[in-house]
Amino acid sequence: MYSAEQLRTFLAVAQSLSFTRAAAQLNLAQPTVSQHIRKLEDAVGRPLLVRDTRTVALTADGEAMAEFARTIISAHEQAVDYFTGSRLRGRLRFGVTDDVALTQVPTMLREFRKLHPGIDLALTVAQGPVLQRRIESGHLDVALVKTEPGERRGRLLRRDRLIWASAAGTEVTADLPVPLIVYQAPSISRTLAARALDAVGRRYRVTCTVHGVNGVLAAVRAGLGIAIFARSLAPGDLVELPPGAGLPQLGEIDQVLLTNPHARTEPVEALTRAILSHAHPIKSIHH
Repeated sequence: MYSAEQLRTFLAVAQSLSFTRAAAQLNLAQPTVSQHIRKLEDAVGRPLLVRDTRTVALTADGEAMAEFARTIISAHEQAVDYFTGSRLRGRLRFGVTDDVALTQVPTMLREFRKLHPGIDLALTVAQGPVLQRRIESGHLDVALVKTEPGERRGRLLRRDRLIWASAAGTEVTADLPVPLIVYQAPSISRTLAARALDAVGRRYRVTCTVHGVNGVLAAVRAGLGIAIFARSLAPGDLVELPPGAGLPQLGEIDQVLLTNPHARTEPVEALTRAILSHAHPIKSIHH
């Protein structure tokens, strides 16, 4: 039997690839996080993480355990709700960016609605800046958005590396402007792309402007140019452009949960738990 507390700690580390960030997320001391991981590895009898003074990575067994941990924790929470009875009622307004909405969000929301049938869940899918404004104006209760590291907004869900990605065979030539596929402004990825290229004096031209992630994916797959993705959100059929392409490093981006301070606490906390239990560790795409 694996401890649910240790599994939650392991998932926090797997999602953030950082003991420090996991400790902050769980409101635990870092030695406690290390102790939970050590005890879980002792119970499993295999190493789940490879770590040194600077990096943390999942082993193959660690990736398998992350999947099991999500299933175990979800089942545990369903059992608790079944026997205690979910008394939560009311309306909960949740916002999510469209790229994240294409990942694990539908499954998570389906399970959440089964666990809390008394909550009327309203979903808004929009770009991050729009969702942030709706949180600030009181028109949303919870929003899952991307922000630049260091903004210290909301609750950190995970930190991810930004990449340049293209369809296989798309060429980026050093003596020609970089062909960019971007979201309509305001857009954090559009801002970061322009900032990074301007910083190194690299010319670029916008070849396609879109309103949503499906437009970005269609344009990239058609070979119209390259786009920025959070590495964990880039589809596997796209290619991460290597350093040899001569493009600047983009740094990292945070996925954070923003909450309306005036929203009812219990439904917000229930949704937050559901989101955290379904957050996946970083996966690789093609190089």
